[in-house]
This record gives sequence, structure tokens and C-alpha cells, in this order.
Amino acid sequence: MSTVARPRPTRPEHLPTYPKGVSEGRSPAWWGMVLLIFTEATFFAILLLSYFYVRFDSGVTWPPPPIDKPHLFLISIMTPILLLSSVPAHLADMGIRRGNVRRLRLGIVMTMLQGATFIGLQCKEYLENVKDFRPWTNAYGSLFYTITGFHGLHVFVGLLLLLWVLIYSFRGRWTVDDHGPVRNVILYWHFVDAVWLFIFTSLYISPHWWP
Repeated sequence: MSTVARPRPTRPEHLPTYPKGVSEGRSPAWWGMVLLIFTEATFFAILLLSYFYVRFDSGVTWPPPPIDKPHLFLISIMTPILLLSSVPAHLADMGIRRGNVRRLRLGIVMTMLQGATFIGLQCKEYLENVKDFRPWTNAYGSLFYTITGFHGLHVFVGLLLLLWVLIYSFRGRWTVDDHGPVRNVILYWHFVDAVWLFIFTSLYISPHWWP
């Protein structure tokens, strides 16, 4: 019994072809990062809403006695350090888009130094706070350490991602035509910085505005 050979499928001529460096749209990795940021932003929003719910439902001054209001000296140093880290991160992203690997490395290193400084100062803040309250002291302590600690974990993860980008830059991985993962990591870092603005305003500034 003879069989008839079927022709091999070929690419339709009407479908467009894309030159090197040009994609058909946002990559799946970019959309994955956007979805991750959306879910994490939702989680932070839930935590902050829980904070304000407990605060205004407690019927007492906030933080509840004998805990003092948040000290602003150390946090006023930490906050601009973290927020300004978005500047070298953006410059690193712009550098690799132009094929400037040196600018990418410099921006990543500066961003990592600022992020690591923020983590170090946050540890110092925790050491000072445990003299007055701990996570199990009351609802305020639980919410304070959960929210700030969860954000600190995000900063730490961001530092690991930046380190990965830096290591692979020395291995020749990133080029002007292939740097999508770098853009995704920088996008994540900007998110971490933006979230801190809401945490800083809610946990540190608002108790001084609304006792």
C-alpha cells in the first residue's frame, strides 16, 4: 500500500517578518513583571488598609501608649537614599538601550550601594525600636514590622536581581538589541521605591498629623 507524501508546511508569505532588535510587542517576561508588580501592589494596599482600619478602630492615640510616635531622624535619611536610587537605575537602563555597557554597570553599582545602605539603616532602626516594642507587643507592632519588613524583603530581592544583571553584564550578555531582562529588573526597582512613599507617609508621617 503506497502512501502519498504530504507537503511540509511553510510560512505564509503574507505574515510579516521582523528584523533583529524589533519585536512584535511587549515580551511575555515584561507582562509577567507587570502582573507581579500588580499583585504585590495589591498585597501592600491590603496591608496598609489593615493598618488604617486597626488604627481608627482602636479608639486610642496612635501608636498606642506607651509606644512613642515614630522617630523621623533616621527615616529622613533612609527615604531619600532609597528614592534617589531610581536615578542611577534609570541611567543604567538608558545606557544599555544605547549599547553603553559601562554606563549600565555604573548605574547598577550605584543603585545597589544605595539599596544596601537603606537595608543597613533599616536594621539599625529595628535595633532601636525593639527597645520600645516588638512584633508581638500589640497590633501596632505586628503591623509595623510586617509592612516595613515585607518591603525590606522586596528591596533585598531587588538587590539580588541587580547583582544578577551586573554579573551577566561582565559576561557580555546585554547588548543594545538584547536587554529585556535589564528593563524588567529596573521596572521592579522603581516599583519598590514607589511603594516606600506610601509606607513612609502612612507609618511615619501620618501619626504626627493625626494622633
